Amino acid sequence: MIRLTARRRNGALLPASALFGLALILFGLCQGPPECILSGLRTIITMEDVLITDYIAVAGIGAAFVNAGMVTLISAAILWLLDDTPNGATMVTIGLMSGFALFGKNIANIWPILGGTALYALVQGEGLSRHVNVALRTTALSPVVSFLAVRFHPWLGVAAGLLIGFVTPPVAEHAHRVQNGMNLYSLGFSCGLVAMMMVPAFKAFGLAPAAAHYWSAGNNLPLGAALAAVCAAFILAGLSRGPGEALKGYWRLLHTSGRAPSDYVRTFSPGPVLVNMGVNGLIGTGYIVFTGGDLNGATIGAIFTIIGFSGYGKHAFNMVPVMAGVLAGSLLNHVELNNSGLQLAGLFGTTLAPFAGVFGWPFGMLAGLIHSSVVLQAGLPLEGMNLYNNGFSGGLVAIVLYPILTALVKHRRPVLMEEDLFAVFDQDEPQPPEQLPGREEDAP
Repeated sequence: MIRLTARRRNGALLPASALFGLALILFGLCQGPPECILSGLRTIITMEDVLITDYIAVAGIGAAFVNAGMVTLISAAILWLLDDTPNGATMVTIGLMSGFALFGKNIANIWPILGGTALYALVQGEGLSRHVNVALRTTALSPVVSFLAVRFHPWLGVAAGLLIGFVTPPVAEHAHRVQNGMNLYSLGFSCGLVAMMMVPAFKAFGLAPAAAHYWSAGNNLPLGAALAAVCAAFILAGLSRGPGEALKGYWRLLHTSGRAPSDYVRTFSPGPVLVNMGVNGLIGTGYIVFTGGDLNGATIGAIFTIIGFSGYGKHAFNMVPVMAGVLAGSLLNHVELNNSGLQLAGLFGTTLAPFAGVFGWPFGMLAGLIHSSVVLQAGLPLEGMNLYNNGFSGGLVAIVLYPILTALVKHRRPVLMEEDLFAVFDQDEPQPPEQLPGREEDAP
């Protein structure tokens, strides 16, 4: 009964995701002749894809966005075929798949990992639908597939992908618990742990990945205009459902902690969530412009991720303090503010937004400040194999910082997990949570 009610309320989410994928493809097709786009897609598929491989830099805007649109359509189709109940986790998955398909995931390297998780579900005697979100998000390790397939042999890449997809779900279930809901990119931490086991093994056998830093610049005006238009469309779509109710709901949403699991899609009506998506996207875009950064495959991928998490924990009140902390950290790190790593840290660092929501904005700044240093070093042992590098770093920060703040600032720690939102805001026709905290489906 719960699944049917949630499906009725949020039934447009997957079709809307498919339309978003089609829009990305159409945008890409408008950026150049078909032969250039096909050549670019071939380049994308044959790259090793380690961080940072901006597909706009290596293949052009057209091919990058066509790849992103195709990966988005594939993801939406898989979720639909497996009868996934649309909710905030669905938004997260679509945001991650479309965003990282601009720098690291492509229409070829995601399949072995998906196959590995399907094999895990078969061995466990469970339906793949229970693990589908984890399967799609685990493609954070798709550079492992590309690296081995391109550098050595395609079947070696396939075998590694199957292994990754098979072992990550149980790791994700355990690692999610130890982060206490304070790192929204929980699966990024899990993938980092898996990569830390695999990369040293590669090196021991002489399979050392080569560093990569493909980073495009000079496209801020056209890409910024396109992003602004998309975000404005989200806001207008949200307000069209009744401006008063949408803004009232959005105001209530801004006063949630964002601590995982905070599923805004099931807790609020579509209006406030759409407004939140548009506002958060504009904040992310504005951050890059304000700091003199570059709008490219990597940073737009981060903005798409923020938009996806707008249905699962992120909003202006808990994101901005973390961004401000990263800005402050840049003054202490002796690294230029528009350094590519810090640009991504300012956007992806909002994985720690729950610290601002739970403990208050000064502690959100503190989390961002610490993250700005940790993220520049924590990914080095992974050799660019984990696309969710900020999620790995955020997990480290969360595991250390949360117990310290709980002990020292306990009186400032409200309890605002997903199951409490209904009581706090007295929603009309609230839908009870379909999943309990701690299950792998709740681990973005």
